[in-house]
Amino acid sequence: MKEFDAVVFDMDGVIFDSERATMDCWIEIADKYGYENMEELFLACTGTNAEKTKELTLEFYGEDFPYDKFAKEASVMFHEKYDGGRLPMKSGVATIMEFFKKNNKKIALASSTRKEVVVNELRDAKILDYFDEIVTGDMVSKSKPEPDIFLLACEKIGVAPGKAYAIEDSFNGIRAAHRGGLKPIMVPDLRPADDEMKELSEVVVDNLEAVVSYLEK
Repeated sequence: MKEFDAVVFDMDGVIFDSERATMDCWIEIADKYGYENMEELFLACTGTNAEKTKELTLEFYGEDFPYDKFAKEASVMFHEKYDGGRLPMKSGVATIMEFFKKNNKKIALASSTRKEVVVNELRDAKILDYFDEIVTGDMVSKSKPEPDIFLLACEKIGVAPGKAYAIEDSFNGIRAAHRGGLKPIMVPDLRPADDEMKELSEVVVDNLEAVVSYLEK
């Protein structure tokens, strides 16, 4: 087995198939109000927190874009569709969690989503108890691709970044983990890995089961 003490998961797009679900909501609202190219913008925002997403959106559509109203409407749509345990989980979540627990590895979460949403979604999916620590976007001042959220997660579980793997799907998440000195594993979701991602990642694999296979070698 590879030598490591901990793993730090991203949540959206890694544990839950929520990036796609959220993007579909944003595109539906954008179509309703006549805004084009929402998918392009959404992909650029993956892995960032709400503040950074707003900044990128206003750059993309202009300062007069009604971001707060738009984001609230998309959020309401998302929660109406997926709250209460209806958010689909990625394949292999239970397998990989049990693998880390069986091998006495610390498990942390580093999600750009705010804490209340993160905790509720993990609890609804009945996987909250797997995590030793949870760090969310509202707990750090700088969003991914800055490494702050990963460094705080490592600090909270008492593990040096170089002894931790980070499991990410987004470009910004991989950049953040790499900058923080963790060992990034990319499991692409909405965007396939490009040359930059392949260079920054220790490995790029198709799913969480493949992560276990890689770490067992």
